[in-house]
Formats: sequence, structure tokens, C-alpha cells
Amino acid sequence: MAQVLEFKLPDLGEGLTEAEIVRWLVEVGDVVAVDQPVVEVETAKAMVEVPCPYGGVVTARFGEEGAELPVGAVLLTVAVGADSTDAPGGEPEGSGNVLVGYGTGAPPARRRRVRPTLGGTAASGGTAASGGTAALGGAAASGTVAGTGAVATAPARGAARPADGPVPVISPLVRRLARDNGVDLRQLTGSGPDGLILRADVEHVLRAAATGGSSTAGATTPAAGTAPAPLTPVAAGPAPATAAAATRIPLKGMRGAVADKLSRSRREIPDATCWVDADATEFLGARAAMNAAGGPKISVLALLARICTAALARFPDLNSTVDTEAREIVRLDRVHLGFAAQTERGLVVPVVRDAHARDTEGLTAEFARLTEAARAGTLTPADLTGGTFTLNNYGVFGVDGSTPIINHPEAAMLGVGRIAAKPWVHEGELAVRQVVQLSLTFDHRVCDGGTAGGFLRYVADCVEQPAVLLRTL
Repeated sequence: MAQVLEFKLPDLGEGLTEAEIVRWLVEVGDVVAVDQPVVEVETAKAMVEVPCPYGGVVTARFGEEGAELPVGAVLLTVAVGADSTDAPGGEPEGSGNVLVGYGTGAPPARRRRVRPTLGGTAASGGTAASGGTAALGGAAASGTVAGTGAVATAPARGAARPADGPVPVISPLVRRLARDNGVDLRQLTGSGPDGLILRADVEHVLRAAATGGSSTAGATTPAAGTAPAPLTPVAAGPAPATAAAATRIPLKGMRGAVADKLSRSRREIPDATCWVDADATEFLGARAAMNAAGGPKISVLALLARICTAALARFPDLNSTVDTEAREIVRLDRVHLGFAAQTERGLVVPVVRDAHARDTEGLTAEFARLTEAARAGTLTPADLTGGTFTLNNYGVFGVDGSTPIINHPEAAMLGVGRIAAKPWVHEGELAVRQVVQLSLTFDHRVCDGGTAGGFLRYVADCVEQPAVLLRTL
């Protein structure tokens, strides 16, 4: 007799309380092995593949792609036992592990699909039903759609659809687009296979509404394969002639976490900024000489990081945090250096652990590893937390200066602008030199301007004359 077990969203660490479903990796009816990843979720800190601790047949999934679930909510149900798995003896398998890379090491099971039977009854809310079928909260099984709890085929294109029948929409993005713009999907005739409503169908209705057309049933939908015109968002119902169209973007996931952290920093930290221009010609020359000598190439960011760690050793107040409850400044004895990295998913700040103990080659390698993981979306929560000081190279965007917001609960951030050829007085003569603007934003509670200015001046001196750095090596 198969036993149906619930797999709940596990605690992913770092105090995270919720996660957004990005992509399901299995479907209802698939056979899964112990510790096989079943869903990809995005937390406020990273993208994570979540493995299932049970081996068996997936009988139900809970939540559409794009939905947020709290920790402890049911992700899916799995039927385990003699009737559902390929395990020897029919014994249910389970590791209890919830982290990718940890598990029993069981070999992957052969995946097979249990096809739903038309006319079967699915339990509402996604509970497993007889034959292994279930309503998936609006997501459709292969060749079927889930509407009011019954499983049925989509109507043929042009056929009348009952008012209370299922709506042939598979994509949760299409449902969201229609819902946000007040489009009744029951009034549309889909242009996809078997009348499936596609995103292009909804966008066509929105464009028609924007130009004064009709969005009711019978509206012409684009032919299959036709590229849709750019979408113009419109509000549901008639809008005043002077009202501007608007698109609402939820502040959630990584974007929401960044917004919360920056807002907290602005509320709690009385920050100030000082800046200086520096001649980086010798700095670039020293880097070129290092790379010409052979061995791994040294990055500009790694050299700047090495300068930062040397400066923090001389001005330790800037490598600290403020305990507001105890009314104490906590000076830290290790430098965990964060660096700002812009990715397709937004701004992230990976952290180089024990940066003070690494040489320039080690810093270059770690920056490269973390940057690649950031672009691939594989940074772990541990890679994004625990920083004590941040280096922000916004010069890669072609700008000279900035007044960045401190990465709470740190006490300071060094900003580096672009290195550009500019007129400069060098040895009493006007010359074209490679100039960079350096800025330091600091928490005025941990130090005064003298300390901040001393730190920034030391960094600038090392950039202008890299030999200065040799004193601390």
C-alpha cells in the first residue's frame, strides 16, 4: 500500500522565512529519487535547487511558478511504497536532507510519467486523488488544464466554452498578465494548440483596448508564429483621458530584500561621504608589470582590495559595526570584503572571506569565482552575508563618482569611479594622466572626518605610488 508523504519548503538558513518558486523540475506523475532536486526557488539572497528527501511518485504540486511560499508550506506530495517506487522490496526511501549536495547518494531512479485519466476526479487545493492525479492550483498536466478542480481537455479553437468550465491556460505568467490588466480569460479564444490561450492572445487584447478596439470574445487573435507587437499596459476598465498607463512591479524576492536593506541603512546610519581624485597612472603600470612577469593575471579589483585591507589595518574603526541596543561600537578583527556585482537578477554583494589574509593572486581568483557564481545565479546565502566592509567599483558603468548607501550593518564603503585620461599636473608640468575618483561613505557614529580622511588619503597614496603599499606587506 503506497503512503503519501508531504514535502514542505525547508528552512534554507540565514533567517529566511519565504521563497519564490522559479521553476518546477518535476511534474505530477514523475518518479523521483531520494535527494533529487524537484524545484528551483529564489530566496532574498540566492537561487537554490531544493531536493526531495523521499523517493516515489509525485502526486501533487503546490504553488505556481512565481508564487511565494513561507517556510514550512507544502511543496509537493509523494507516494512512496511498493506501488509507487522502483526501490528494491518496495520499501519507501527517504534521507531527510534538504540541502543540495548532501544525501544518501542513491542512484537516480528511472523517470516515468503516470498519465492522468480523463473524467477522473481531482481533490481541490492540490490534494492527491485516485490514480495519482491532482489539481495543481491552476497549473495544467500534460494535455490537460486544471480549472475548477476537474481535469478536462481544452476546447477546440472557436468552440463555445461553458461559463463555469476550465480555462485553457497553462502558463502562470499569462494568468498573471490577464489578472493584472483585468482581462477575462473566459472571453478569449486561444490561438495555441486545442485553443490554448497564449501570452500573445492577451497582449493582442490589451493593444486592442489601448487603441479603442474590443477585448471581448470573437476578437481576432494573432496567427500562430506571428510576433506580437510591443505591449502597452492598460488599466482595467475605462480610464480618464488624462490618466497615464502604469506597470506595477512587485517588490519581492531579491529586489524586495535589497529595498528593505537600503531603506534600513538610510534610516539607521548617519552617513557622510568624502572623496578625492588620484593619479592612477603608476597603479596601472604596476599591474601591467605584474602581469608581464608571468603567472595568473592580476585584476584591478584585486589590487584595490589589497590596498583596502592594508588601509583597514591602519584605520580599524572603519571595519566595525554598531550595536544599537548595547550602544557599543564593535570593532572586528577580520576583514570579510564585500564587492558590488550587477547581474541580470539585480545587484548582489558577494563576500570574500578573510580578505586580509589573501594575496593579490588569491583575491583575483576569489573575485573571479564569486563573480561567475553571481552571474549564474548560484551564489549561496553564505556567499552573500557576513561582510564587514564593501568595495564598490561603479567605474565599470562609465561614471566618475557616486555617494553609495552603506551596506547595513557595515560602517563604510569605498567607491571607485572610472579610470580615464585627464589633464593633470605631474612633476610641475601639465600632462595627460590616468585619473580616478575615490569616495568613502562612512558611518559618522564610528569615526570622525579625520579618520575617514586619513583612510581615503592612504588609499589614494597607494594608488598614486604603489610602492607605499610595500611598507605594510
